[in-house]
Amino acid sequence: MPQLPSLNALRAFEAAGRHLNFRSAAEELGVTQAAVAQQVRLLEDRLEIPLFERLPRGLAFTAPGRGYHARVVAAFEALREATDQLRPEPGTVLISVTPTFASRWLIPHLPDFSASHPDIDLRILATEKISSFHGEGIDLAVRQGQPPFGAALEVVRLFRQEVIAVAAPSLLARTDAVPDAHAISDLPKIHDTHDLWPPFLSMSKLGERSGRGLRLSQTALAIDAAREGQGVALVSRFLVQRELEAGQLVQVSETMLQGTEDFYLLARRAQKRKRATSVVMEWLSSKATEGRDL
Repeated sequence: MPQLPSLNALRAFEAAGRHLNFRSAAEELGVTQAAVAQQVRLLEDRLEIPLFERLPRGLAFTAPGRGYHARVVAAFEALREATDQLRPEPGTVLISVTPTFASRWLIPHLPDFSASHPDIDLRILATEKISSFHGEGIDLAVRQGQPPFGAALEVVRLFRQEVIAVAAPSLLARTDAVPDAHAISDLPKIHDTHDLWPPFLSMSKLGERSGRGLRLSQTALAIDAAREGQGVALVSRFLVQRELEAGQLVQVSETMLQGTEDFYLLARRAQKRKRATSVVMEWLSSKATEGRDL
């Protein structure tokens, strides 16, 4: 069918249109940003119509581009549905989550899910990178960030980023510290890649007097280190709810930092979503609501 554009160009255009950003589209497709930009440019040359406006911070659809993107998304969706009908796995749902969300929240809740829905095989892909609904075949994703995530995605907020300072009771006993805001200045700090200590201390009107501290690559590791008495960690409250209730961690200060990157459940917008995917979405939303009401 020589009249059709190349599939690679259409895939690049479809991904770029969902993200409105060449870099994010490239991360999803596993290629370079330049490759995505080139494919889109070739598509525009082939159609003799500009599909995007190039902006300093991303992309914006032209009027023809917006309409064309909707049709391309529908075409890809139709192809996926046709393929699924040939090899259906109605009871299998693949969810992409960060390692911290997997270990700190999802896995502890899996026994409840398995007991309630024994017919659904929930598979977990734990990764820090942005997973592709198309290339990797995932059904759902939980990510921390800021909307918009793309017009082709359905978005449900699971948890707000409510950051608190926590430490082990053994650390406070060892340092004779009383759990209050001022004690934080002198206690050793545990840092992760979110680097929230500067805004937290500024919000509390406190300085830093504890020295260098421990630096770790994941929030889950920071929580483990805090539980072992190695310092104070800044974490989203819902991630340490179990430890707080069990007394393994205590909140060192009443100060709470309202972050800008909440936790969202993402799914493809689709007229015919698998029943199992809808069930998992409803379960995740319900368990998150329970956690917020505690």
